[in-house]
Amino acid sequence: VVEVSTSKTGKHGHAKCHFVAIDIFNGKKLEDIVPSSHNCDVSQLFMAFLPIFTIFSGFVSLLTDNGNTKDDLRLPSDELDCQIKDGFGEGKDLVVSVMAAMGEEQICALKDVGPK
Repeated sequence: VVEVSTSKTGKHGHAKCHFVAIDIFNGKKLEDIVPSSHNCDVSQLFMAFLPIFTIFSGFVSLLTDNGNTKDDLRLPSDELDCQIKDGFGEGKDLVVSVMAAMGEEQICALKDVGPK
């Protein structure tokens, strides 16, 4: 949420709250207007740091905490894509940060955890 504003009570008896937010997955601007006396649902954001197991045809295979693989995440479509491919091709031990909310998941950061 990047902006919250409230209006005065109108002729129907409720003040309104105007919310402006930026979608964390695609950067889209979203707006909502809610009566100030009502509750708002808030999504929870989950972060996981998972090592890369392999890369195949635009997808990344990650090792989960319980030893299974997670094979359904696409490579990001920005400069992070090149960093992941280059680092994995060089044989580096890479860990990606996976952000999840509202049924969507996305790789958002990369870290080299190999010895220095």
